[in-house]
Amino acid sequence: MGSTVGPRGRAGRLVTGAVALLATASLVTACGSGDGGSEGGGGGGAANATGVDDGATLTMWTRAATRPQSEALVKAYNANHKNKVELTVVPTDDYQAKVGAAAGSRDLPDLFASDVVFVPNYTSSGLFADLTERVDALPFAENLAQSHIKAGTYEDKKYVVPHTLDLSVLFYNKDLYRKAKLDPEKPPTSLTEWDEQARAVDALGGDVNGTFFGGNCGGCGVFTWWPSIWAAGEEVLNEDGTEARLASATAKKVYDTYRGWVDDDIVAPGAKDETGTTWTGIFPKGKVGVMPMPSTTLGLMPKDLDLGVAPIPGPDGGGTTFVGGDAIGISATSEKADQAWNFLAWTLGDEAQVDVVAAHKDVVARTDLASNKHSDADPRLVAINKLVGDGHTPYALKFGQTFNDPNGPWLTLMRDAVFGDGTSVDQDNEAVSKSLAD
Repeated sequence: MGSTVGPRGRAGRLVTGAVALLATASLVTACGSGDGGSEGGGGGGAANATGVDDGATLTMWTRAATRPQSEALVKAYNANHKNKVELTVVPTDDYQAKVGAAAGSRDLPDLFASDVVFVPNYTSSGLFADLTERVDALPFAENLAQSHIKAGTYEDKKYVVPHTLDLSVLFYNKDLYRKAKLDPEKPPTSLTEWDEQARAVDALGGDVNGTFFGGNCGGCGVFTWWPSIWAAGEEVLNEDGTEARLASATAKKVYDTYRGWVDDDIVAPGAKDETGTTWTGIFPKGKVGVMPMPSTTLGLMPKDLDLGVAPIPGPDGGGTTFVGGDAIGISATSEKADQAWNFLAWTLGDEAQVDVVAAHKDVVARTDLASNKHSDADPRLVAINKLVGDGHTPYALKFGQTFNDPNGPWLTLMRDAVFGDGTSVDQDNEAVSKSLAD
């Protein structure tokens, strides 16, 4: 399978990388010539912005966490194309192991998506075909979510495109703001204001609380805490993801604020033990003033809950987001790269992004479509979409074992900094760096 893999020097990396992927699987929480034949696997040949639609059957894998978005795109594509995509949804916790095993046996599907933070593991292991010329040939290439493109770039070659986007944003309860004598149209623009507003809402008493967070969930922490550091113009990791910068003065201000909420009982009950399984179920109950949440939960909120959204702010201002979700590429062993690209290019086009993605109240993958006929009906969606261009996606080969593993060093730093006295942050940061570099 994939006769072009060898000449491009990717076969060894693909098999060797599969072993590493299998070894780390338990750590996960959260152009061809046109004939689809001999030149399909490596993604070489002349760039073609649209690919080939000639009736091929394409196999595709996605994890269960992004099933609704993937199914919607596949259904719409299959309804109007000769090519047909056969989608397999894999349990999220089993996904890395399945990809690793398929890579080792050289039996990957034509297309497979991945949580964007794990894409570097796949690109460096040679599992994806080079899409550089194809991506660059898209008329809207510069408007794609660049954080996803960057995460999927390895040795100056692009291997993936955005598939589904999930952003971290502040949600705030306008009804509780009114009761607390806060302006419901003025969400916090700094961590200081966030602190003040959360405390004002908490002062309402009863079963109302100022804020909430997943205190025993490493993935929740990177998703919602790191934007406050980025918003201050700082990085959380060095460029190649082998060194942590999570003990800076700015980072400590973030931790100190969260620790103050814990110490003063501003946080809703259960934060210390929250592993992420019920994290997003607290705010919809209408008893929390303001907290960071995944943007994908907007469409799941009760219709009678009057809520606003805003960027996650830094200590003294600014605002940004963690651009999560899934990226997708063509496997290095696929013999139908032209046809597979036809699907990918279509998913990024106006029709799919507006009439499928935006229609389902999901975040569009293109900044030039942030305002569209569906999002314009809800200013909150436009605000979320506009964050894509200024968002961040961290890059680290050892991301899973360092930040998602419940026994990893990042969760230790989080808990020491917020539920402890905060004096071990420098030491804990060194442990994070060691995990990233090993």
